Amino acid sequence: MPTASALSLRPATIADAALIASIHSTSWRATYRGLLPDAFLDGEVTQERAAYWEARMSAPGGERRMVAIAELGGEPVGFVCVESQPESAWGVLLDNLHALPEHQGIGVGKLLMRAAEDWARAQGETQLYLFALEGNLPAIGFYERQGWQYVGAEPDRMGGVDITALRYVYRLDKSSA
Repeated sequence: MPTASALSLRPATIADAALIASIHSTSWRATYRGLLPDAFLDGEVTQERAAYWEARMSAPGGERRMVAIAELGGEPVGFVCVESQPESAWGVLLDNLHALPEHQGIGVGKLLMRAAEDWARAQGETQLYLFALEGNLPAIGFYERQGWQYVGAEPDRMGGVDITALRYVYRLDKSSA
């Protein structure tokens, strides 16, 4: 079984947009089954994520975000995207953290989370926040085990349906920078 010591991180580039979209849609299909419509997950999610990441990776303001890809033996197994939100009272947005289903439980998520924390600290930030889809119990459990705290919920829309997004925050300990 692979171990966390075999994992590495590399910065993502615009050329990685299709790869990131593939990991993202694969993760959503596995994780959001039963939470979002099957028609969305089995159909349009791949194209929707491809368009999203192509636009995002080529958009201005790249200095306000960090996107990194986790690799195991040179093979991509996950990614993280964290973005400075200067207008937000909540801190830095941990917008995406995804590990391919077959590579969960080997430390990919923890490696990606630490990269997000380190980047936020380097920006002089003291807190991160994220949204988890209500009902995504594996992700919620993961975040809570890492010390994230639930602070509220808000309505959102995803895959053509109304959802509830749960907001979590994580205070950065400046002493571990």
